[in-house]
Amino acid sequence: MVPGLEVKFAGGAPVLSDGQVIEGYASLFGRTDQGGDAVQRGAFAASLARLAAKGDKVRMLWQHDPTRPIGVWDEIREDEKGLWVKGRLLPEVAQAREAAALIQAGAIDGLSIGYRTIRAERDQKGRRALAEVELWEVSLVTFPMLPEAKVGRKEADDLREVAAFFAEATAALRGA
Repeated sequence: MVPGLEVKFAGGAPVLSDGQVIEGYASLFGRTDQGGDAVQRGAFAASLARLAAKGDKVRMLWQHDPTRPIGVWDEIREDEKGLWVKGRLLPEVAQAREAAALIQAGAIDGLSIGYRTIRAERDQKGRRALAEVELWEVSLVTFPMLPEAKVGRKEADDLREVAAFFAEATAALRGA
């Protein structure tokens, strides 16, 4: 972990598909997490614009460990719901192969952001509303801070099996 870097476990139904592609929400706007923070809409915009202007990217890490990059985020954007990400686990990286296996088995099911707070306000209960953050990384994690921060996956192999079954059944019926 980078000293001074904050982490926020958030998201919503990220998907593992095509073997190594991950997509989903790394942060959801307006949801208070277990640490008492809520990210506001637009909090990532300036950071993403600065990164794009420099030709830099947000890193994909394993468990917020800067010594363990496991892939690349190809797309990151804010929409009305939150911070949406799409990227690839790199099969040449052993930890990425392990991460894919753990996601497919349901042992790992969270996304989390690593950031520095630029602007935030506290309410009467001490909760922070994060108005602007400098996004450094989005990690695959074991324990998401928001209950909704779960990794899902497209059941591509299951769907292929069902499709194959129906194709065989159709062929058998046509041949009968």
